[in-house]
Amino acid sequence: GLPLTLEASLDIYDLLCRFTGGSGAIRQAEFFVYREADRRALAGALERWRSGAPIEPTPWIRAKREDVGLIRRLGVRETGMLASASDYHTFHKFRPGGRARAAESYLAAVATALEAGVRPRLHLEDATRAPLEFLLPFAEAALRLAEPYGAALRPKFRVCDTMGLGLPYDDVDLPRSVPRLLRELRGLGLQPEDLEFHPHNDLWMILPNCLAAVREGCGAINGTCLGKGERSGNAPLEAVLVHLLGMGYFADEAPDFHVLNDLAELYAKLGQPLPSSYPLYGRDAHRTRAGIHADGLSKFWPMYAPFDVPRLLGRPLEVSLTRDSGLAGLVFLLEQHLGLTLAKDDPALHALQAWVNAQFGEGRMTGLEWEELEPQARKLLSAAERG
Repeated sequence: GLPLTLEASLDIYDLLCRFTGGSGAIRQAEFFVYREADRRALAGALERWRSGAPIEPTPWIRAKREDVGLIRRLGVRETGMLASASDYHTFHKFRPGGRARAAESYLAAVATALEAGVRPRLHLEDATRAPLEFLLPFAEAALRLAEPYGAALRPKFRVCDTMGLGLPYDDVDLPRSVPRLLRELRGLGLQPEDLEFHPHNDLWMILPNCLAAVREGCGAINGTCLGKGERSGNAPLEAVLVHLLGMGYFADEAPDFHVLNDLAELYAKLGQPLPSSYPLYGRDAHRTRAGIHADGLSKFWPMYAPFDVPRLLGRPLEVSLTRDSGLAGLVFLLEQHLGLTLAKDDPALHALQAWVNAQFGEGRMTGLEWEELEPQARKLLSAAERG
């Protein structure tokens, strides 16, 4: 995660609301409540939500009765509650440890939340290493406990792939199979809106697991925008949503992906810039350096673009010149920036290419960008016109 000031927390919340708009792409955001600054950020977001912002702020607490006391007066409808589920946690976090002791403690916190009129959202931490003989009876017990309180307080369950060990396949043993694990929970009568999936990117399977969860009937994916999060990051929501858009979701109204350019700028100001090769929004995400790719972009740009990148993301398709870019790179840049379409036998084009070759012949190792090329291009093109 990021260490955030109150102002930065609310700036991020506001940008996510702009991104979501009326699409419903992001429905809730989560806030810690253990420090005064965190509670002020939650209060600021709640004020915006009550005034019409599209994302409902909710707190995150441990599944402890005393922690429920922190949120009684905050005016929230729902809270996340950490309920660690694997034996690694239940036997080593608790003193005395064990599954029964953990379940007893969690259910006491659930009862306290229900009595306070707050819907519990149980975060089954490390679920992809957790025994089903703990997970399923615990979920059933929480559901029974909530029955007298009606549908509005029916618990939600967050399936956490805390160490990134989950896999998106049916032919993998439980509990590592994400679709089979969700199917077991659905077997308790849980509906899509009762289930969330919370993955981490430790072992690179985060996006396939998210899409497998959606296809198995999981109603929400937890994540962050632009790859932030604990260790190697939570689910990159922009990537999940781009795929869902391609699968036919959000047909009525899509989130505004242009807004995430502003979020990337904010992260850079906070000292957390995106890696240059970060997918979709990194500086080089849509930049080609190979001449054959540049030639393809010039002839028919969809050849080397996954979709209409400028329209959907508000980012240009770009070319950086290297010793391998050839005339094709120059043709693309001149057309993109000056609106000029030059034939490959044009003398001015060859003169400009000779200048580029000279830069790399003198030992240059970094790509040549348009900002450097432009003065020389204008000079040679102007000389060609006069000649």
